[in-house]
Amino acid sequence: MEDPCSFIQDSCASDLQETHKAWRKRCRDFVEEHIIPYVSQWEVNKAVPKETYIQCAEAGLLPIVVGAHSGAFDLVPYDAPEGLDYFHELIFVDELARCGSGGVLWGLIEGLQIGLPPVLNFGSDEMKKRVAPDCLMGKKIISLNITEPNAGSDVAALKCTATKEGDFYIVNGNKKWITNGIFSDYFTCAVRTGAAGMRGVSMLLVERSEGLSTKRMDCQGVWPSGTTYVELDNVKVPAANLIGKENEGFKVIMKNFNHERWGFTVQANRLSRVLIEESWAFSNKRATFGKKLIEHPVIRWKLAEMTRQVEALHHWLENMTFQLCSWALIESCLRWAEPHLALSTLLWRAFVYSCQQSSRVMEYCAREARQIFGGNAYTRSGLGEKAERLYRDVGAYAIPGGSEEILLDLAIRQGNKSKL
Repeated sequence: MEDPCSFIQDSCASDLQETHKAWRKRCRDFVEEHIIPYVSQWEVNKAVPKETYIQCAEAGLLPIVVGAHSGAFDLVPYDAPEGLDYFHELIFVDELARCGSGGVLWGLIEGLQIGLPPVLNFGSDEMKKRVAPDCLMGKKIISLNITEPNAGSDVAALKCTATKEGDFYIVNGNKKWITNGIFSDYFTCAVRTGAAGMRGVSMLLVERSEGLSTKRMDCQGVWPSGTTYVELDNVKVPAANLIGKENEGFKVIMKNFNHERWGFTVQANRLSRVLIEESWAFSNKRATFGKKLIEHPVIRWKLAEMTRQVEALHHWLENMTFQLCSWALIESCLRWAEPHLALSTLLWRAFVYSCQQSSRVMEYCAREARQIFGGNAYTRSGLGEKAERLYRDVGAYAIPGGSEEILLDLAIRQGNKSKL
């Protein structure tokens, strides 16, 4: 069925050009042929096949997810879309999310989207040339390793240590809830090289080697993403693999979060729309008490309220994306500005609020879709398959990148400091 909310996503911001329309078709054609037919099987297998990464890269799509201004296309033999900007990235992630599986989304792009930017933005030229091309071409997998068993949103509390010994660091500790970890060849890892707190944190590129082990975690949702428990036992890492400066890794981590949260918003927005589409189609098929569900006022109200929330979220998302594309100052502010700059703080808060709102909207749509589908949404196959799956995936959007509650509190405290 054609998406009943296509008037939302296909209208996009008024400044979309022909290049964006051609790019959307290119992305949609790929997703229709290489992703959507296989989602159910990949969910069962709890993995996206290796060849799919390569197919996605060869289609010229995969490198877009690390940021429009990352220079990724300069490192691979694929042409960037004409007039490359953040709307191109939004469109690809949006189209990919039409598959209706947070796990497939995360399995295919999330490790790359959040794990490689620290290398591209803060790594040495040698590191970029050695690591980035294979990741961008789907030949190697990278993951971001921040969270630990006792340090989640409180990043400054991490305990994984890296002790300098000559030309190497010796890394010891654990990482938890690491997306793509079991598949990874590279681990962008937050470690403690100094005193307690944020000023003793560094970022290292750790390669899969002796002493590093990974174990799949059995989670509620996003199964193909490969959520992982990582153990590092005297792992020897070349000092040249330091990302940025020693004891200044917290800055790298924080400046990586905005792009991550924006990406979550794009994903949750489209997954919410998938839930509307599925509910709309089912409501026109299922009959109760002698009427189609769509003929019951309570069902029409549910569909209208879901659509109202998704449309509002989508326009918020477009506004942020438009600012990313249009303000020459924004990109430097998001990655390089000092915290006192009002513009940087304002945009940071916008990312936080939108990410939180997107998970709330997705949670609402998942719950309402489940009610519309009834018992069909309680089984992992059949008519309610997507509703059941996305109901389980909601938590993966409400907690990672900072839980809703912590992000909202932090946004208010930062806003109060900046006196905006």
